[in-house]
Amino acid sequence: MVKVLMTMILAVMVSSPLFAQQERKFIRGGNDLFNKQDFEKAEVEYRKALDTEVKSYEGAFNLGDALYKQKKYDEALQQFQSLAQNEKDKEKLGELYHNIGNTLLSMNKLDESIEAYKQSLRNRPNSQETKYNLEFARKMKQDQENKDQNKDQNQDQNKDQNKDQNKDQNKDQQDQNKDSKDQENKDQNKDQQDQNKDQQNKDQQNKDQQDKKDQQQQQQQPKISKEDAERLLEALEADEQKTQEKVQKDKAQTQKTKKMKIEKNW
Repeated sequence: MVKVLMTMILAVMVSSPLFAQQERKFIRGGNDLFNKQDFEKAEVEYRKALDTEVKSYEGAFNLGDALYKQKKYDEALQQFQSLAQNEKDKEKLGELYHNIGNTLLSMNKLDESIEAYKQSLRNRPNSQETKYNLEFARKMKQDQENKDQNKDQNQDQNKDQNKDQNKDQNKDQQDQNKDSKDQENKDQNKDQQDQNKDQQNKDQQNKDQQDKKDQQQQQQQPKISKEDAERLLEALEADEQKTQEKVQKDKAQTQKTKKMKIEKNW
């Protein structure tokens, strides 16, 4: 837990006793409210003190503390830095930079808070509270760096995992596409085989039908008996005999004619 330094300035130089009394009254009222943790009303009292004495260091310093407690970090930082610009006293500078470091740490500006604590120790080197807060800020920075490093590693790991996962998914998709294509080709081949088989069956049916038709036509043709066949053969042989006799007769006649022509009466 960061230790917050609250310093109340008791001795204040004012231009007149009346203004000094009014300033002290507002500061005491603000301190009472601050201790009761009513920081908003304490802020009002400290501003009244500054309205009475604009150069009131205690009023300005305590106003910064009240703003810090209300988590008005930007306003508190501006208040402390404004005081530090013109301050020459090392003890006061140590207190101011201590509170600047606390404010920056609450704003998660770790590097700037570390530098503010170092600046506080340069002016007030024996402050144990500042040393503690400096180490606390350094540890926060180291934890933040480790967290960022782990985050980067996790992102790289997730990136590699996503890459491997996408690779596996792509491979699975390719395998699915291949299986689908193989199945499609298989189905197409089967369909083609079925078509070929159907065509073969159709061709066989046509052949069977043609054979059956031819057989029926053969069965419908008139059959010749044995006797008819013998008579037909005898008739053919008789015709052949007549044809041979006619040929011999014509041949003999031709020879006779030639012989008559040779024996002339001179």
